[in-house]
Amino acid sequence: MNQANERYLYLNGEYVPESRGFVHFRDRGFVFGDAVFDTARTFNGTIYRLDEHLERLFRSLKYLHIDPGLDKAAFKTISQEVLEKNLHLLGPNEDYWVTQRISRGANVHDGPAEAEPTVIVECNPIPFAKRAILYRDGVEIVVPSVRRTPPESLSPNAKMQNYLNLIVAGLESEGAGPRTWPILLDTRGFLTEGTGSNLFLVREGKLLTPKAAYVLAGVTRAVVIELGARLGIACEETDLALYDAATADEAFISSTSLCICPVASINGQAMANESVPGPVTQRLIDAFAEEVGLDYVGQYLSHLP
Repeated sequence: MNQANERYLYLNGEYVPESRGFVHFRDRGFVFGDAVFDTARTFNGTIYRLDEHLERLFRSLKYLHIDPGLDKAAFKTISQEVLEKNLHLLGPNEDYWVTQRISRGANVHDGPAEAEPTVIVECNPIPFAKRAILYRDGVEIVVPSVRRTPPESLSPNAKMQNYLNLIVAGLESEGAGPRTWPILLDTRGFLTEGTGSNLFLVREGKLLTPKAAYVLAGVTRAVVIELGARLGIACEETDLALYDAATADEAFISSTSLCICPVASINGQAMANESVPGPVTQRLIDAFAEEVGLDYVGQYLSHLP
């Protein structure tokens, strides 16, 4: 086990300190965004639903025609090993993102078929202090002018390294406050998703979420739907307009790190149910905490200044 004061990562067959984790400047992931990734998180230092994340990673690899030279079992072993090498650096009430990144490799001019893939597995502390306010006061969703790349152009179902569409959209809300979170419309005018996050509305006790054809259907999104079914809370995947957001009783976002995080307002309009979180959202938060064996909301709030 690594006992150094620096995190270690896996890079092309070696475990190296992060300060030695160099990637070639002609790597196609850097030059073209020609890469895929996936990220799980830990709860109490244990990776949650790693198998599901790796299944999605390999679907993304297949979509981009990238062969990483390793199978899912190898990625699982490497991910666990990287975590073990870095667990001693976690502070109180902290957890990691655990991320697998694969680019097509360092080849620009000879064509993608000639490249040798770059394979990285790394972990990074979740920014609890920065995001704790979201659980105390709720997320303020803003809808930027930038639209989500349509599935006719590039499938949103693959988790690709090129996040510029979501990044440019997020820049519109930057500086508007620490609680803002962009959710993009698609080119048809319906709500889709935000960076690494899915949207749920609650109307008359029922969950509504955008269709999977237009969003990256997150692993946590699937957990929410699964937990809702256990609790008798129905969920419909459907096209959601801004009207639906304005008239919803409650809303929340789901993501790997945020889990289930309540929404206070959408485009400046408070949710109909003024309690944050609302009653349905709270039931799901409680069920999620039981599922992962950790009061993750309390974990976030413990990092408030």
